[in-house]
Amino acid sequence: MTTSVQELLSRFDQLTDLEKQEFVTEILKRIIHLDFPPLSDEELVLNAEQVFLELDRQESAYE
Repeated sequence: MTTSVQELLSRFDQLTDLEKQEFVTEILKRIIHLDFPPLSDEELVLNAEQVFLELDRQESAYE
């Protein structure tokens, strides 16, 4: 991850929930016009695993 991306994510983390929603909405509007190559099955599995691990972590924090 580049320094620029790390800085953006750090600043994103400092936003209020409403600001985060606004930011994500604007990012999504922009990325629909980008041409991404299809993900491999392995990439999809790795991404799904990361999502589920994060959900488990969040769920444990609420208990």
